[in-house]
Amino acid sequence: MPEKNAEAAGPSVPPEPSEPEVRLLDAQSLRGLAHPLRIRLLGALRHDGPATASQLAERLGESSGATSYHLRQLASHGFVEDAPEHGKGRERWWRAAHDGTAFDESLVFDEDPATRGAAEVFLAEILKIHTQELNNWLGQAHSWPVEWRRGSDLSDFTLQLTPAQSHELILKMHDLVNSYRDLPPEEDTEAVRFHTHAFPRRVGE
Repeated sequence: MPEKNAEAAGPSVPPEPSEPEVRLLDAQSLRGLAHPLRIRLLGALRHDGPATASQLAERLGESSGATSYHLRQLASHGFVEDAPEHGKGRERWWRAAHDGTAFDESLVFDEDPATRGAAEVFLAEILKIHTQELNNWLGQAHSWPVEWRRGSDLSDFTLQLTPAQSHELILKMHDLVNSYRDLPPEEDTEAVRFHTHAFPRRVGE
């Protein structure tokens, strides 16, 4: 069948932005992920693409034995999988199985102390990673072009909201960020990290 000419077929319709594939953590998967190195390994595969245990060890300053072990643990819980198309010889390449992870706040109040402890480890490590990424940016910002300095942000806001309004605003922000996910690449495109933190604050605290 001959291909249709795009102009003859009428105006093109921009594709709908794709939704990221997100893994919702339950008690069991949370306990499988809640280790600082596993969280960082998964983040590295999501941000930078498939890699071997040795490559990840060099990138994260760990031993290849440690990264190999924790990658296998992540695989057993479905967070990472083999990437055989990248393999060379006996090298085993890994890739993230999902685009992101969703955390259910009810896990913080789980009846099982092990689950509550895993939730605390997970959240503490995410906070540590966010802080490290911001510190890295502030330390390196002078080396980036002024256009990227203008394209960065470090802001905070205080709003008077109900819990439902706060949740609604968070979902709207997530939808807005995801609407930029499938933009066509341009010459000066770089990976850009967005952090969102939203929490209530009592007066005087």
